[in-house]
Order: sequence, then C-alpha cells, then structure tokens
Amino acid sequence: MSWLEQAVKPLDRTAERAAQERQQQLTKPAGALGVLEQLAIRLAGMQGRVCPRLESVSIAVFAADHGVAAEGVSAYPQAVTAEMIRNFARGGAAISVAARALGAELSVWNLGTVVALETLPGVESRIIAPQSSNLLHEPAMTGAQLQQALDTGREAVLRSPTDLFIGGEMGIGNTTAATALAAMLLEQPVKELVGPGTGLDSTGMALKCQVIEQALERHGNSRAPLMLLASLGGFEVAALTGAYLACAQAGIPALVDGFICTVAALLSCRLNPAVADWLLFSHHSAEPGYRLLSQALPSAPLLDMGLRLGEGSGAALAVPLLRMACQLHAEMATFAEAAVSEKGS
Repeated sequence: MSWLEQAVKPLDRTAERAAQERQQQLTKPAGALGVLEQLAIRLAGMQGRVCPRLESVSIAVFAADHGVAAEGVSAYPQAVTAEMIRNFARGGAAISVAARALGAELSVWNLGTVVALETLPGVESRIIAPQSSNLLHEPAMTGAQLQQALDTGREAVLRSPTDLFIGGEMGIGNTTAATALAAMLLEQPVKELVGPGTGLDSTGMALKCQVIEQALERHGNSRAPLMLLASLGGFEVAALTGAYLACAQAGIPALVDGFICTVAALLSCRLNPAVADWLLFSHHSAEPGYRLLSQALPSAPLLDMGLRLGEGSGAALAVPLLRMACQLHAEMATFAEAAVSEKGS
C-alpha cells in the first residue's frame, strides 16, 4: 500500500490570494455573498485558477454487502444491495437521476454482494468477496481485502480527469460499520451515534447499539486508521477512504456526501491530515450520529435538508451551489468594469 504514503498536492496559495482580491473588486459589498465567496476562493486554490470551474463532475458509487447484517441490524434484506446495483444500472436510483440532471459521469463499483450479479452497463466489477466478515465476531477484512478496497477507490478517482469527485455508497448494514468507526474516531459512546439507518424502529436500534458495543469490546482500543478499517469497516467504506486520499494526492476537489462518506473522509484525514484541504462537505445528514461527526469536520456542511439516503445524492444536490459560486465569481463585473463607485474611505 505504498501509494497511501504519497504526498498530498499543496493548494495554490497564489491563485487563492488572487481570487480573494477579485472578490474584493466585484460589484457587491465585501462578504455579501457569504459562503459562496468562500467556496470560489477555496476552489481557486484547489484548481490553481483565479476563476475555478466545475464543468466535469465524476460520481462513483461503491457497493458491498456486510457480514454483520446477519445480526439483524438492518430493516432490509441483503438482497437489496444487488437489487439497487441493478437499479443504478437501469438509471432508476436517485443518484442516477441526479447525475443525468448534472451532466455528470456516474460509475458503480461492485466490491461484493451476497446475491451474485450479471454483467451490467456502467457497473465495474471488482469483487473482493461476497461480503465482508461479521465484525461482531472477527475483523471485517483481511489486510489483502483492505488493500483491494483502497486500491479500487483510487482507481475510481484516477480513471478520468474531472473538476470534482463525488463518492457514494450502497450496502445493507453499512451504517452499523460506519457507526462503529465513528465511535472509535470520535471517542464517543455508541448510543450517542447509533441511528435507524434504512428505517429501524426503537427495538432494532437497541439491538444495533448492542451489536456495535460488543464489536468494539472485541476489537480493542486501537485507533490506527487502517486497523480500524480492517476491523470495523466494509469494502465500500474502505474504497471511499482510498478515493478521498487519492483525490488529495491528485489535486482533485472531493465533495463528501452524508454519514457514511463523512466517516470515510475523516479516516482519510487521519491517514494524512493534509487531505482536509481537498474536502468539501455537502450536507448535514439526518442520521443522528452526524451531529457529532460535524463537530470534527474541517469545514462546515453546505446544506441541511433532512437527507439520509446515501448513494452520493446529497453531494449531487450541492453541485449547482458550487457551480453558481464559480459563475458569480467569474462573471460578475468589477467596480471598474461597471463604472460603479466603490465604498468610501
């Protein structure tokens, strides 16, 4: 896994300063566009352009099944993971619709499903195993499986040039894995983080909490990112972690989706804190644990719309906001161009 140790690309501070200066010259009071101004300046530093652009957007959805689903931690059967991959391929899922609306490239990466899948258009088969192991009883992944998952995330990022990368996920049982990881990353009680996932009732949530607590007791107190991923993660969570790290190394802005993607993003930052410079966070997930996760983020999420679907759908909804920030930054007239008087001294 030597590529994990490669340096993260530094931000272009010269372009960032030039973008800041341009914002001061546009026909508006300084700071009047709030977060939109900050987004344009951040993207300028990421892209090395005074006027950044988001013409090409790449969305990669990583899908995998979880052995811990055997403990009854999800309201849906594991067959849904494979069925949703088919739905992605047919263009019927929320992220499929969103990708079309954005003119974004959508790829789906099948890392392993209990129900075997046929060849599907737009689905990349990178089968690691039919599912991760049951984290309640043993590590979720072997070292070799972890490496395969991380490598797949990197592959998805580097396959084609893009102005913006969005990662998404699909996998029955993956909020259990993500909650276990979050509890370790944040050093918080499981009961403060556990949520309904796909729709558990209070009894189901209590069982889910118990399973995670027992798993954490089994796996000990190590907080080394790769050990955490191998012990408590899933193939798609590891792929997302690798993807965010690869984005930072390649100098590609990454727009992070909700609860599960944010856990992966924080893991990538634990592997290399400089990754944080390349991450934008799209929205506050309605999953209860996100409240505590958000306190650990390097920047504030952009939207709060009660979303908890996953797939990358919340990140996709934030793309028009980012594009508007870039367009306002590039196309507004300066005071000199518009012959508008500036603020008096």
